[in-house]
Amino acid sequence: MKITLLIVGKTEDAYLKEGIDKYLKRLKHYTKIEVAEITELKNTKALTQEQQKAKEAEFILKKLSAVDYVILLDEKGMELSSSQFAAYIDKKAVGSVTNLVFIVGGPYGFDPSVYQRANDKLSLSRMTFSHQMVRLFFAEQLYRAFTIIKGEPYHHP
Repeated sequence: MKITLLIVGKTEDAYLKEGIDKYLKRLKHYTKIEVAEITELKNTKALTQEQQKAKEAEFILKKLSAVDYVILLDEKGMELSSSQFAAYIDKKAVGSVTNLVFIVGGPYGFDPSVYQRANDKLSLSRMTFSHQMVRLFFAEQLYRAFTIIKGEPYHHP
């Protein structure tokens, strides 16, 4: 199974990049993983939030193929414990899913067209985090999930 983390915009802060890179490097021992960035929109002051989401949606949808299983990281998504998330990933790996795509949207969330394309929505917390920080938190949780699946000692329930 291949996993793609599709993100809107670059990760700007060095400490976040460093942490994300640390977990992505560790994840390569378990699965094929890639990060795909969508360039953040320029001159957004003239656009409403809805227009920004619609523009981002165009770029997001162009990056997806028909066989991708798409999961939005969204505040309205299902909340899972780390162990439940590991079981969710394992179920996808054992099933017929070959391309798992997790999407972190821009600062205003997703356009309705992206919600329509999604197979699932996942929330990392009931708290709200910046779309920059979510990338690090998600990379760590994905790594944790694979260590749980493999029965390795990283996770302490």
